[in-house]
Amino acid sequence: MVRPRLRPFYLWSILLIAGCNTDRPPLAPTTQPPPPPPPGGTIAFASTRDGPINYHIYTMNADGTGVTQLSNLANAADYEPAWSPDGNRIVFTSNRDSGYDIFVMNADGTGVTRLTSSGPASSRKPTWCGARIAFYSNRDGNYEIYVMNADGTGVTRLTFTQGTDASPAWSPDCAQIAFVSTRDGKWQLYVMNADGTAQTRLSDGTAGDSDPAWSPDGNRIAFKSDRGGNTDIYVMHADGTDITRLTNTATGGREPAWSLDGSRIAFTAFTSAPGGNYDIYVMNADGTGVIRVTDDPASDGVAAWRR
Repeated sequence: MVRPRLRPFYLWSILLIAGCNTDRPPLAPTTQPPPPPPPGGTIAFASTRDGPINYHIYTMNADGTGVTQLSNLANAADYEPAWSPDGNRIVFTSNRDSGYDIFVMNADGTGVTRLTSSGPASSRKPTWCGARIAFYSNRDGNYEIYVMNADGTGVTRLTFTQGTDASPAWSPDCAQIAFVSTRDGKWQLYVMNADGTAQTRLSDGTAGDSDPAWSPDGNRIAFKSDRGGNTDIYVMHADGTDITRLTNTATGGREPAWSLDGSRIAFTAFTSAPGGNYDIYVMNADGTGVIRVTDDPASDGVAAWRR
C-alpha cells in the first residue's frame, strides 16, 4: 500500500510543534555590566573662573556638581588647597598679604587665618598629616622642605641641599614625606622620614618626575613624568619600583590626587579645544574610566580629595 505524501502544511505544523518543546532550558539573557558608580566625595580645587588673572579656592562634588566658591578676595591668588585630616579645614597658598604664604580656613571658607609670615620670601604647597603641616619655602635663601604645627608654630627645616626641594607629600601614617628635588640635576622623586633623616631617591634620573601623591594604603605613589615624551601621570610602588603609566594623551596630565578609598585619581589636564584650558579629570586607579569633571572656560586644577 502506498502511503499518501504529506502536504507542506502538515510538515510545517510538525516542525513548529517540535520547536515549541517546553522542556528545553530558556536562553540566558544578554546583559551588559553595569556602569561604574560616579566618583564620590568632595574635591577642593583652584580656578580662575572668577576672573582671568587670579586663582581662588572652590569645592565640588567629585562628579563635578555642586561647585562652591570659598575664597574671593580681589587682587589675590589662592591655590594649592589641602584638607585637614578631619575634613573640616583647608590649608592653602595665597599672596593676599604680599608674597606667598600659607593660610588656613574652615571648609566653608570662613575663619581665614595666616600661618606663615615669610616675606620677602615665599612659603608654598602645604600638605597636612596629623597635627603637622609640611611645605616648602625659600625663607633661608634656597627652597627647602619644612614642617610646622597646624597652628603655624614650631617651624622646622628638614632638607639642606644646594638644589631646589619642593612639593612635599605625606605618607598616610605621617611617618614619611615624599618630595621632589633638583639636587641631582633633573627633577626627581625622593622620600625621607618625617624628621628629615634617611633621604632616598626613588626615580632613576632618566626623566623629569614631580607632583608626588601617596596612595591611602601607603603602597603606591602617583606622580607626573615626562619619561614617555609627554607629561603624563604614572604610579609606582612606594620604594620606586614597578612604574606604570596611567595616562597617555597629547594633552598630558599633572597634579594627581587619590580618592579616600584609593580607587580613583583626580588630575589636571589641558583640554585641547578652541580656546582650550586646564580642567580636572577623574580616572580609576589603573588609568581606565577617565571622565572630565570640570567644564568651564577658565582654568581649573590642583585638585585635593577630601579625607
